[in-house]
Amino acid sequence: MTEAFSTAASQRPAPRGRIDKRQAILDAAFTVFAREGYANACVKEIAAEARVAKPTVYNHVNDKANLFHHAVKLAAESALAENLRVVERLAAATGEVRGTLEEVGHHLLRCYCSDRSRALRRLLLAEAHRFPDLLETLQAAGTSRVTEALADRFARLTLSGSLHTPDPAGAAEQYVALLTGPAEARSRFGTRQVPDEDLQALARAAAGTFYSAFGPPAAALQADRSG
Repeated sequence: MTEAFSTAASQRPAPRGRIDKRQAILDAAFTVFAREGYANACVKEIAAEARVAKPTVYNHVNDKANLFHHAVKLAAESALAENLRVVERLAAATGEVRGTLEEVGHHLLRCYCSDRSRALRRLLLAEAHRFPDLLETLQAAGTSRVTEALADRFARLTLSGSLHTPDPAGAAEQYVALLTGPAEARSRFGTRQVPDEDLQALARAAAGTFYSAFGPPAAALQADRSG
């Protein structure tokens, strides 16, 4: 899981400028925290991973706890941005949207089951007792934002007749659960990779179940096809 992080870090060009150095430091910090855990990670190792001097790390973040906070937050923001880009694919969906739901679900699962996302969830769970505020903040800004974006799209698709979701927020929660529940079980709670063909099958099953529950009434669907 973390080997890919280390390889990527070793191939990273030497950082230039303050912004580049901060990015390199936070990326390296996440790699080391994911590999070693918070307690065993040391700033010296993070500096080596980032290819900067140890004092440079302290110039950007004043202590290890602050470094952990910013590294995890950056990783979560990156994952959130990718998930929101995927959800936006529903904006162009028309008519029977089951196929689009499957495509979106597949990409969301690939994000959810990536090495970085799995490492992020494990870190948050392992360090929740040490950083309770961070866990709460990231949950609100992460999962909630994705669910809200899905709810907005489902509401618009309901208005256009492509879905029937009297409660778009509840439908969004159920769609996310249909995806992440089986994925978490297949990954053994984030401890193993899930083959992409399995993710595709999970997305197909989730889209089918969701569409059976929230697709348009049969008459409206037939009208859409006839039109």
